[in-house]
Amino acid sequence: PPATREALKLVAVIGEALDKCSREMEAKNSLFLLLVALCCSCLLTVRAEAGTRHSRRLSPDGGISFEYHRYPELREALVAVWLQCSSISRIYTVGRSAEGRELLVLELSDSPGKHEPGEPEFKYVGNMHGNEAVGRELLIYLAQYLCNEYQKGNETIVNLIHTTRIHIMPSLNPDGFEKAASQPGDMKDWFVGRSNAQGIDLNRNFPDLDRIAYINEQDGGPNNHLLENLKKAVDENIKLAPETKAVIHWIMDIPFVLSANLHGGDLVANYPYDETRSGSAHEYSPCPDDAIFQSLARSYSSFNPVMSDPNRPSCRKNDDDSSFVDGTTNGGAWYSVPGGMQDFNYLSSNCFEITVELSCEKFPPEETLKSYWEDNKNSLINYIEQIHRGVKGFVRNLQGNPIANATISVEGLNHDITSAKDGDYWRLLTPGNYKVTASATGYLPVTKKVAVPFSPAVETDFELESLRERQEEEKELMDWWKMMSQTLNF
Repeated sequence: PPATREALKLVAVIGEALDKCSREMEAKNSLFLLLVALCCSCLLTVRAEAGTRHSRRLSPDGGISFEYHRYPELREALVAVWLQCSSISRIYTVGRSAEGRELLVLELSDSPGKHEPGEPEFKYVGNMHGNEAVGRELLIYLAQYLCNEYQKGNETIVNLIHTTRIHIMPSLNPDGFEKAASQPGDMKDWFVGRSNAQGIDLNRNFPDLDRIAYINEQDGGPNNHLLENLKKAVDENIKLAPETKAVIHWIMDIPFVLSANLHGGDLVANYPYDETRSGSAHEYSPCPDDAIFQSLARSYSSFNPVMSDPNRPSCRKNDDDSSFVDGTTNGGAWYSVPGGMQDFNYLSSNCFEITVELSCEKFPPEETLKSYWEDNKNSLINYIEQIHRGVKGFVRNLQGNPIANATISVEGLNHDITSAKDGDYWRLLTPGNYKVTASATGYLPVTKKVAVPFSPAVETDFELESLRERQEEEKELMDWWKMMSQTLNF
């Protein structure tokens, strides 16, 4: 109803204001209290009306209504989830699109709004190409599904939300979606709305870190966090779209461990590297973590009956899907993509990301959305669960204080990750025996042997001794030895 919709919009605006005010309470106590009172009043009004009449986004039994959401309806749908599951959810924005639309994220966690030490961070991003609409809708449905199942006491979902901080961004390109959705009829143009409002293809707009990584493979150099200390350069780069800049900051600010970027136009789970080493159009381009990425891609495709069907015909007659295996493909083997978000995640941060193509049609008829949800629901859940694989733990000094930005290296894998601000780390690995080393500037490195099962992740903590402490101990030992030698006339 219009009244409810306006109230929901108001609550969303108030929620954003509350977030800002809570960070500046010492200067704005009176305004904060006023907003709290106003927000409570709105919540009571909305919930009273919601008690007798559901939003048109939901079916009468509280389930999911499978239809497309324009930008105002997307906001409404996310706010509805927040209102229904306010104790485990939060809505925030990472920035704005070229036309000023918010890049909205729904967070699901048992402690929304903060990073819990030891708890991994996961993200889904949809609708990077505005006319590839299935991913956008699936993520809205996923948010509602997680909320519903949590309230029902679904053990899998409850455990997932209690052990994982989940971030869901239904649309990275809301401007492009509005352009694509504005076309009349069910048959949408293959390219209209793909780019953002500035005509930029967002999945070719990220800094090309692959080229740096390939040079470093030959000449020596870092193999991770290649954008470290370059946030200012990102902001000043006029070639980067506002959506790209917003996501780069998001990736750099939160210690994400695992991610998936949802696209459309084919049916396959794509893994790094996306850009070929030689520059050729098609070439298998493995990253150092090729084994775990193959496993991650299969964890999605194997639960999607259509994607994993070996007898599935190609989406189009002349498509070359010869690189597809069990519904998965290496990106470079399929076709080379420079400046993509998938490889950027891997080379700029600790985050491992795959790209999932969800549908042969980019903007299919609305009546098919339910079948896409049924095909992908289990895959979406199973993929989140993969975050609890490999090794995890804390890096601390001998006094028990966390060491941030410590390097976690695995023998035989030329790609390191780093610890977060609380000293916590997560390193995705396939089953096997590994030598894992934690090191940090000013500390002596420590290596441990770890036997890794398929799941869950093995907890492996490290205590590092500072070089200064070791030098002081050695000096004390030498002084003692000198004293004893003099006393005993050695």
